[in-house]
Amino acid sequence: ANPAGEIAISSEQKVYDVVLKQAALVKKQLPSLDKPDIIVPGTLLNEAYERCGEVCAEYAKTFYLGTLLMTPERRRAIWAIYVWCRRTDELVDGPNASQITPMALDRWESRLEDLFEGRPFDMLDAALSDTVAKFPVDIQPFKDMIEGMRMDLRKSRYKNFDDLYLYCYYVAGTVGLMSVPVMGIAPESQATTESVYNAALALGIANQLTNILRDVGEDARRGRIYLPQDELAQAGLSDEDIFAGRVTDKWRNFMKSQIKRARMFFDEAEKGVTELSSASRWPVWASLLLYSQILDEIEANDYDNFTKRAYVSKAKKILALPVAYAKSLA
Repeated sequence: ANPAGEIAISSEQKVYDVVLKQAALVKKQLPSLDKPDIIVPGTLLNEAYERCGEVCAEYAKTFYLGTLLMTPERRRAIWAIYVWCRRTDELVDGPNASQITPMALDRWESRLEDLFEGRPFDMLDAALSDTVAKFPVDIQPFKDMIEGMRMDLRKSRYKNFDDLYLYCYYVAGTVGLMSVPVMGIAPESQATTESVYNAALALGIANQLTNILRDVGEDARRGRIYLPQDELAQAGLSDEDIFAGRVTDKWRNFMKSQIKRARMFFDEAEKGVTELSSASRWPVWASLLLYSQILDEIEANDYDNFTKRAYVSKAKKILALPVAYAKSLA
């Protein structure tokens, strides 16, 4: 049903257009002249960044440790982006999520526009405001993430993978596009800017698909199913099977194909990590290795993601850091 007779473009194409826009921005490496200087005393700004670092350390320990190798300027910028994403996510998933309205998301979006114009609303906004003035970060992925939150308010089913891909881009692929301008591409890299962005996008999609597979049971208890409806039907499964939490051979086969797809995105992402500037590779490798291990844990639980939450043990997380570090040097 295409009322305006417009050609239906696939989600991947829509997203790729954002990637191209981003990549062009980095090539231009905008001089900061057209961005107003934020009038925040330096000490307050330092405090704001420190606070962002604390939040990151509290909620994303392994990733936080990975950021410590980056240059101080880049590290702080990544913390500021992380905190904004976390606050955005909290609007829909946090303690007050049940009261959240589309209007509240609109207000959050106008706050975002303000901070991009150099008018931060609070301390944490000020850190991001400073970051986007210093790095060639585009507002589109931030707006798209808010769009993903809107989607969560009105939608609890996804008819096919194209549908789900767009959701994964909004809530997670966007993070890759926000981060690459800060992390920087290695000066010796032969890769095109677009391909590095595409890999960053793939990592976001892979992480989100992994989240979805890990949280099937949890989401079902909230009446949500983030799995492609057409693929469920092809596997001979229905929403009822998921709500009942039945681990059958049909379910195992379905899960195998979903895990295979997520791993495909991780493989795609690996190609780009090596192109990032050397100090920025470690946190990305750490995140990639840890997230892809969640898929191994789902397999180890015999695909029971209804009653068991697949997680990577503390010991395995600690082991992943030196492995990630070694890979970041390779």
